[in-house]
Amino acid sequence: MLCVLIASAVFAQTDVVTVSKNPDGMKLLVNGEDFMINGMNWDYFPIGTNYDYSLWEQSDDVIRAALHAEMDLLKSMGVNAIRQYTGVPPQWIQYIYENYGIYTMLNHSFGRYGLTINGTWVPETNYKDPETQELLIYEVTKMAEDYKNTPGVLLFLLGNENNYGLFWAGAETEDFPDDEEEKKFIGESRGRPMYALMNEAALKMKVLDPSHPVAICNGDVLFLEIIVEECKDIDVFGVNMYRGKSFGDAFERVKNELNMPIMFTEFGADAFNTVTNSEDQKMQAFFLLKNWEEIYGNAAGLGKAGNAIGGFTFQFSDGWWKFGQTKNLDVHDRDASWSNGGYYLDFKKGEDNMNEEWFGICAKGPTNNSGLYDLYPRVAYYALKEAHKLNPYGKEVTTASIKTYFDNLIRLQLKVD
Repeated sequence: MLCVLIASAVFAQTDVVTVSKNPDGMKLLVNGEDFMINGMNWDYFPIGTNYDYSLWEQSDDVIRAALHAEMDLLKSMGVNAIRQYTGVPPQWIQYIYENYGIYTMLNHSFGRYGLTINGTWVPETNYKDPETQELLIYEVTKMAEDYKNTPGVLLFLLGNENNYGLFWAGAETEDFPDDEEEKKFIGESRGRPMYALMNEAALKMKVLDPSHPVAICNGDVLFLEIIVEECKDIDVFGVNMYRGKSFGDAFERVKNELNMPIMFTEFGADAFNTVTNSEDQKMQAFFLLKNWEEIYGNAAGLGKAGNAIGGFTFQFSDGWWKFGQTKNLDVHDRDASWSNGGYYLDFKKGEDNMNEEWFGICAKGPTNNSGLYDLYPRVAYYALKEAHKLNPYGKEVTTASIKTYFDNLIRLQLKVD
C-alpha cells in the first residue's frame, strides 16, 4: 500500500518542460527527455451545437464517457498532446494525463474573438487600449497561476492566428487581402502593439510558472519581422499554416530570423473534394502524411533546419458548425469558404476549395440521449497512427530513412505511388 501511495504521489507531480538549444538543433524536453509533439487539435461539439456548447458544463458521467471514447482513440493512434482552450477545469487535464498519458497545451485566445470590457462586448480587440491590456495580462497570469501545478500541462499558448484577426472581423476563415501596403499598415498600427503585449504577458507568466514554456500562435509567418523585434522572450513560435503538402521555407525562416523552435499549432486538409463534390479520404491523408514527413525531417540532429518540435493536426473530428457558425448546425455543409492552391488535388482557379466542416480525421455520428456521439475514423486516422510510430530522435533515423518511411506509408495506406 505504501508503494502504491508513493507511486501515485510521484505520478501526480507536475513535469518540468523546457526548450533546449544546441548546435544540433532545438528540442522540447519533458523532465530532461526528448519530446516530439504528436499533437491533435481536439474539441467536443455534438452535431447541432456550436462554440456556445461546453463539455465541461455537463455531468461528470457524461464528461468521463466522452473522454473515454475519444482519448482511447487518440492514445491508440500515438497522440501524446492535445490543444485545448481555456475553460477546461484543471481536474480534467490531470484526468486525461493520468488515464491516457496525453498532455494538454492550454490556449488562451488573447482577444482573438473580442473581449468584454467593463460589461461591454468589444468585437475587435484594440491592443493599444490600456483597459484591454490590463484585462489580457490579468487573464493570462491567472491562467498560469491556476494551472501551474496541474499534472498534464505541457505548455501555454497565446492567441490563435491573431494577426489574421487584425484583418478579419469574425472567426470564420476568409481569403486574405493581397495588398502589401495594407498589410504593412495593419502590421505596424495594430500588430506591433499586440505582439509587444504578448511578450509582456509571457514574461509575467514565466515568473509565476517557470516550468512550462510560453508560445504564441501566429497565422503563417505574416509579420515575422515584427515578431523578431517584439517577442524576444517567447519560448516557442507556434504557427497555423496551410500551405498544402509542403511548409516550404517556414523552418529555415523561423530558425534564421527568430532563432526559435517551430511548433505547428494547426495544419491539415479537409476530406471533401470540391471537384468531385464528394468525400475524399485519401486526398486528406496524403497531405497530412507529407506534412508530418517534413516536421519529422526538420527535427534536431538530422542536418536540416533542426528546429521542428512537432505539431497539432487539425482536427480530430468534423465541426458541423464551422460554416455559418450559428446556422444549419445539424447540416454537414459542403460549401467551401476559402481558396488555397496548395491543396492542388481539388483546386480550380477562381473557385473556393477548402471545406471548413470536413477537416476531421474522424467523421462524427448522431448525438444520443446522453449528449454523446460516436466517431468513425477516416483513412487519415490510420495513416497518422502509423506515422506516429516513427521516432525522429531515434538513433538510426536519418532524413533519408524518414523519406523512405513516409513513401512506404503513402504507397501502403493510400495505395498510390
